Amino acid sequence: MTEAALLPLAVAVPLLGAALLAVAGRILPRTGCDILATGCAGAEVVCLVLLWTHNSGRLATADLGGWPARLGIVLAADPIGAGLALLVAVLVPVVVYSWRFFEEPTGEHAGAFPALILLFEAGMAGFALTGDLFNAFVFFELMGAAAYALTGYRIEDPRPLHGAITFGIVTSFAAYCSLLGIGLLYARTGELNLARLGQQLASHHTDLLTAGAFVLIATALLVKAAAVPFHFWLPDAHAVAPTPVCMLMSGAMVELGVYGIARIYWTVFSGPGGIPHQAFHTTFTALGLLTALLGALMCWQQRHLKRLLAFSTISHVGLFLIAVALLTPDGATGTAVYVAAHGLVKAALFALTGVLLDRYGSVDEHGLHGKARDLRTVGVLFVVGALALAGMPPFGTGLGKALSEDAAGRWQPWLPAVFVGASAVTGAAVLRAGLRIFWGAGPALRSRPDEDETTGEGEEPEIRSPQRTPPRAMTIVPAVLLGLAVLVGSLPAIAAALARGAAVFTDPAGYTAAVLTHPSTPPGPMPAGDWTATGVLLGLLSTSIAAALATAAVRKPSPTLPAHHPAARLVRALRRSHSGHLGDYLAWLALGVAALCIAIAAQT
Repeated sequence: MTEAALLPLAVAVPLLGAALLAVAGRILPRTGCDILATGCAGAEVVCLVLLWTHNSGRLATADLGGWPARLGIVLAADPIGAGLALLVAVLVPVVVYSWRFFEEPTGEHAGAFPALILLFEAGMAGFALTGDLFNAFVFFELMGAAAYALTGYRIEDPRPLHGAITFGIVTSFAAYCSLLGIGLLYARTGELNLARLGQQLASHHTDLLTAGAFVLIATALLVKAAAVPFHFWLPDAHAVAPTPVCMLMSGAMVELGVYGIARIYWTVFSGPGGIPHQAFHTTFTALGLLTALLGALMCWQQRHLKRLLAFSTISHVGLFLIAVALLTPDGATGTAVYVAAHGLVKAALFALTGVLLDRYGSVDEHGLHGKARDLRTVGVLFVVGALALAGMPPFGTGLGKALSEDAAGRWQPWLPAVFVGASAVTGAAVLRAGLRIFWGAGPALRSRPDEDETTGEGEEPEIRSPQRTPPRAMTIVPAVLLGLAVLVGSLPAIAAALARGAAVFTDPAGYTAAVLTHPSTPPGPMPAGDWTATGVLLGLLSTSIAAALATAAVRKPSPTLPAHHPAARLVRALRRSHSGHLGDYLAWLALGVAALCIAIAAQT
């Protein structure tokens, strides 16, 4: 099958599957709907594996309806975009994980959950593969609409509904900003195709309209990526969303936001008439630093496991942004490897957290102290996931971290310390929780009523018979995901393919030529994608720091600081800023947009 046929199929298969489930769900029993959804998800995996292997090292395009790029809509898949779509497809078979995760609904609504999952996949795959800016907006909003519905899936509980409404309103506000930015670009260039947009923008001078359009478009992407200060919705949504949905949101959706920023900058704004490299480099490095550090600090403060993992995702998004902001093929390679492995590891950790919620109706680190001693396999997998998150070789997270550190260190020698510190703290927080819950390490901790914290106690079990033996699928799925993360870091062919993809991704002239004239051009020099001695040592260092921090935390809990202590004031202020109030979150979003406008405009 040709690439021109595979590209439309990659978007059509999950869309058709969702439509089929919406109809068949009224007829088929629950098991039939699960099998049908799994079949559609498997077909999507096969389609994207073929696409990714066919276009290794170059850009594949498909003119929809036979219309050329100047008139119609183009799908364009380089190895990075196709690889990200493949990551989404690999994670979507969480429908297998959820076969017995929900005992409800049944009857005519039996196909609702898997249909929404496939719709979610269609939006994510379409966004990764489109070559049209407005179509990217449409797919992004399709993804968002499905995510809102999935977050609030448990309509009988007001907490998921509150989280879904907050998520929906914040991201919709950002979507209006993005649509306004697209309108400004269209008014200036008369184009929506990414390649032609970059080509037309090159004939204009950079001015405030260009800077404003870029910031407005980037706003929606930064909100989905949960970069600070656009991140507030993510912990709230993760705390209440069904576990399989958290696996997709942290494993793929936030990474798509980072991908979208890199794709739109490289293809549209990186040339003459766009945003100067230095402006993007400085602004997004600072944004990445703030995101990585705040995410790590807030991750360490959590006892609600889902919120802990959500803040870990925020911290790693900061690391991705730093690597993307380097604007080098080496940085793009490191980000691609890091994103692929992080998505697998984070999905596995959420799946294992779902086992605890399934069994005990709680995701509270303190309340579950020692209760899961009998779940040894789950405990071992949880600890392995924590070490992988810290960057332990040979996991792909360690390789992506090593490649990003190497690229960042060439620009600023102190930047690798940020990667080591953020990955160590987030890995340590997860490891600390694992040691307490599965091994009963350290003394049992009691809640302090004077602290502003979300405990995770009294959660609604996502099945109706807690204390049951977890189904095998709920353990097999995270084990497979962690195994795939090891393959990303240990199979040289995967990293080499992503390195070739990074060379294509960072070549805007080659992208434009491929989309507009369809030439067969080889990629530029391929960046390195192998382990180095320094990368291995830094991975072992961050893993050792994570183990030391977690061990110290469970053996001797930190003493309570006086209320007037600067550190206590900082933590209290950060906790209170995550208030759950929609007005506060919109105010932070508006502040973030204003700050980005000032930062970009001042350097253009």
